[in-house]
Amino acid sequence: MSIDQLDKIDIISTSEAGDFVLHISDHLMWDREREHIQLLQDKINAYLQFIEDGQIFEEYPTATKTNISIEVVFKYDPPKSILIYLNCFKEMVMDFGVPLTWQIYK
Repeated sequence: MSIDQLDKIDIISTSEAGDFVLHISDHLMWDREREHIQLLQDKINAYLQFIEDGQIFEEYPTATKTNISIEVVFKYDPPKSILIYLNCFKEMVMDFGVPLTWQIYK
């Protein structure tokens, strides 16, 4: 699964505490920033839809709105110019009560 497959949840993991993390696997380079950030926004929106439609609760009955988060795992460091978008996405997703984080996979 990857960022360009909007109809798929890339990875779902659970912690020992029972928290659910929906991971977005972003393998793309940043040479086409505008298209890349649009794909990322579309993928985040698809994940929110998966939560808001209740599909996650059907597939994972122990999930609750308070123990779900989204994490983007980048293969390549996002340029500093992209951090503005990431922070906007973080605020937008938090409005739905879902934390958004990101990390670089090394």
